[in-house]
Amino acid sequence: MNQVVDLITTFTNWLWGPPLLILVVGGGILLTVRLGFFQIRYFPYIMKQTFGKIFSKAEGEGTLTPFQAATAALASSIGAANIVVVPSIIFVAGPGAVFWMWVTAVLGQATKFSEIVLGLKYREKNAEGEYVGGPAYYMKKGIKGTIGKILGFCVSFFFMIEILPSITLQTLSAASPLETLGVDKKIAVGLILALVLLVVYGGISRIGKVTEKLVPFMALAYFVVALIVILINIGQIPNVLYMIFAGAFNPQAVATGIVGATVAKAIQNGVARGVYSNEAGMGSAPYAHSTAVTDHPCRQGMWGIFEVFVDTIVVCSISALVVLSTGVWTPQTTPDSEFKAVAVTKAVSSIFGNVGSVIVSICLFLFVLSTIIVIVFYCEKQAEYLFGSFLGKIMRFAATAMVAVALFISFDNAGVFLDFTLGLVVVPNMIALILLSGEVVKLKEEFFNTPGKYYLKDIDKNAGKK
Repeated sequence: MNQVVDLITTFTNWLWGPPLLILVVGGGILLTVRLGFFQIRYFPYIMKQTFGKIFSKAEGEGTLTPFQAATAALASSIGAANIVVVPSIIFVAGPGAVFWMWVTAVLGQATKFSEIVLGLKYREKNAEGEYVGGPAYYMKKGIKGTIGKILGFCVSFFFMIEILPSITLQTLSAASPLETLGVDKKIAVGLILALVLLVVYGGISRIGKVTEKLVPFMALAYFVVALIVILINIGQIPNVLYMIFAGAFNPQAVATGIVGATVAKAIQNGVARGVYSNEAGMGSAPYAHSTAVTDHPCRQGMWGIFEVFVDTIVVCSISALVVLSTGVWTPQTTPDSEFKAVAVTKAVSSIFGNVGSVIVSICLFLFVLSTIIVIVFYCEKQAEYLFGSFLGKIMRFAATAMVAVALFISFDNAGVFLDFTLGLVVVPNMIALILLSGEVVKLKEEFFNTPGKYYLKDIDKNAGKK
């Protein structure tokens, strides 16, 4: 087993080196430039069309409301990565990795926008009358010939496989903090399994209803507690920001305990964990967003920009600031520190005591629960696309069973398999996004420049209110 893990680790380190850095960062730059940096230029408008219209009724066809689709996608991306994985990259590569995660997020906004836009453009209805869409659909229908079919098969197959270790890692991330509170691991895993089964067998409509209530609550609860910790340690923030920015270009200057800390290591970890956290480049978001009621693909695509902002710029940054400002991580900390998986819990408990541990453990439990609920649905949709509805339902059961696998595998080994399969998913999806970037540009121009419709209609409506 150890030899297999070592072999996969070696390949994964190479894959997440130059090959994926070129695809993820280079692809993000290409999409950002081709779209005219619109995620930055139109940011206030995007926030008004997303956060500002949470309770508004959308026009158009679809299965879920735009907000339900967004919270379903957020439920997938806001999970263990935000509380467990962010501190882990600091322990492994130093605070500078956080800076590169931010860079990946800004570029990833254009990437995720493109994924959602293409997902909606090429969506279709399944046998149950539900809208379905995703990378496999826009690859097969948008890229003509054998290449599109091959890319579509690869992304669906690899994504289906990637979800399996992801579910196990998410479960382990929730079980570890609960164990520190005295909860038996078997009980924690059993509770997660029971709740996931209860929700996922209700279909996409039940998933949407659960996530639209669960995601805002858990995000707000974590945000409030973490913000209090940061405010209490506000005097440390200037030094924390120095460590992040200085460590991005000279890791050894601020991370003396990490042997071999380099800029390349900081970039690699920041980019890889950024993708795992906000899922920009994975192609997962279109599966939820393709079901949304909307009048134009670009309007729903803006939710992708909002999701990356909330997931990485807000939630991940808060986790990093909490760990760095409380002294849980110091420049002398070694990467094999045994409590890196519960670093945020330790940081919050340094202010709130045992109450802090309970709060973070509950938040993490809810984060993980909502994530697993959604990615089980994603896994089913991959199998449905590849092998039909019957095998899709069987895969739903197999994916749910991966919760129980958390009892038999270590956190580190689950992480190795996840990194490996995640890389295999990103490669075909980023290639397709680059090839189809012209389609995204056309739809973006249509949305922003059609007289009397979409953006120009929104602007005229706002002007009339003044």
